[in-house]
Amino acid sequence: MDILRPMPRETTDVLSTGLALPVRERARIAHELLLSLDEGTDADAAQAWVAELERRASEVRSGEVATEDWATVRSRLTDRWHHR
Repeated sequence: MDILRPMPRETTDVLSTGLALPVRERARIAHELLLSLDEGTDADAAQAWVAELERRASEVRSGEVATEDWATVRSRLTDRWHHR
């Protein structure tokens, strides 16, 4: 796939039309387009995610890592967002 070459006219027309849509519509189309790029599942990646989730759950159960309640995290993220 050569993403640096010029797009065909039909593609630029679709892009122009899409960019004129409201943000929610563009986000939905972007999401659907990204999903369409998925060429199937990667068994190694799935196994790696399971192992990572098991490792993290084990750390939480053992007390090795500290957890925070959602209200605290949400408040911190909201503050960060507003101070950008």
